[in-house]
Amino acid sequence: MARRPTPPGTPETTGVGHVVDLVRAAVPPLHPAGLPFVAVPLAVAVVGGRNKWVRRAGLAAAAACATFFRHPHRVPPNRPGIVVAPADGEVALVDTAVPPAELGLGDRPLPRVSIFLTVLDVHVQRVPVSGTVREVLHQPGKFLSADLPEASDANERASMVIDTADGKQVVVVQIAGLLARRIICEARVGDQLTIGDTYGLIRFGSRVDTYFPAGTELLVAPGQRTIGAETVLAVLG
Repeated sequence: MARRPTPPGTPETTGVGHVVDLVRAAVPPLHPAGLPFVAVPLAVAVVGGRNKWVRRAGLAAAAACATFFRHPHRVPPNRPGIVVAPADGEVALVDTAVPPAELGLGDRPLPRVSIFLTVLDVHVQRVPVSGTVREVLHQPGKFLSADLPEASDANERASMVIDTADGKQVVVVQIAGLLARRIICEARVGDQLTIGDTYGLIRFGSRVDTYFPAGTELLVAPGQRTIGAETVLAVLG
């Protein structure tokens, strides 16, 4: 995993270490997938440094890419039985829906929360619940605007099924959007995941759907903003 959250109860650093932590908190690190997107415009700015317009354009592009690929530190809640938001963004849907057909989980609608990410949101995805990865599948598809309801079924997506230690099953689906053309999912079948871990990334506008077991208590509403790994979406029944 690219980045793990700080476990609850971790002692605070002091002295120089504290100053370093403050800097890290103010300037989030980059997800590794963003390094080429920052390095190329920086190189352009250096090579064309004598031309102020080339230099400014290169630096501006590098700053924009660094902002998009930022990978901020998060601390998940430690309440038992909760499911946290897998992404930063706005809750677009709170409803029931059938999980992606390619997973073979049947045609029974399950509770679902959809989070829409704009290009200004943090675009790394976080593990919503601790457990074992049962399935990871990529499904080619269209690139409709991710805020449309039909995007869940029509768009390109990567689905992951997580089995919790107490036998519950949570499905999280990364969905490409109108501008998103690349889905990265670093999780593999058999991986033991911890709530809040970073497991993937979608480039340039997207959506993440989470499906819960029947009887789950959902705690968010459409229009609410979520913080990946920290906002509690639901309590498993």
